[in-house]
Amino acid sequence: MKTPDMSSLIAIVKKYRMLLLIVGLLILSLSQQKFVMPLVYDVIKSDLFLVESKDKGSQAPVSTPFSNIAFMHCNNYIKSKAEPETSLSFPEKPLKAWDMGNYQYIINSEMTVTNNAGTHNKKYVCRITYNNGDNEEDSLNIDNWSIIGVSESDS
Repeated sequence: MKTPDMSSLIAIVKKYRMLLLIVGLLILSLSQQKFVMPLVYDVIKSDLFLVESKDKGSQAPVSTPFSNIAFMHCNNYIKSKAEPETSLSFPEKPLKAWDMGNYQYIINSEMTVTNNAGTHNKKYVCRITYNNGDNEEDSLNIDNWSIIGVSESDS
C-alpha cells in the first residue's frame, strides 16, 4: 500500500478547506457545549469561591462604624496624593457608602479643592478593603487597609 506524499495531502486540504473549517467549528462548538460548560457550571455551583465572613454586605447604601473608618482612610489617602500647594476639605459623612461584603467598601463622596486655579468641588469614588477580616481590633491603622482605586470627577 502506498502512502500519500505531502503534496497530494496539501491538495486535498486545499480542495476541502471550507468543509474542514465547518467540521472544525462544529467539533469546537460541541466540545465546548458537552465538556467545558458542564465543568464551568460545576465550579460555579461549588463553594470554591465562597468566603466565610461575618460581614455579609448590602446592596443598599450603609452607614456603619466600618464604612465611616473606610471613608476616613479614603480621605487621608486622597490628601496624601494631592499636590503640596493644594488644600482639600471633606464633608463629615460620605454621600453614599456601600458594604460589598467581606470588609470591602465603596465610598462615594465630595471634596472641596483649593489651589492656584481657585476653589472647586469634586466628587470621588473610592474602593477600599479591610485586610484583617473579622479581627476588628486595629481597624484605625491604615496599614490594615488596602485602597483598590480612586476615581475623581468634577461635580
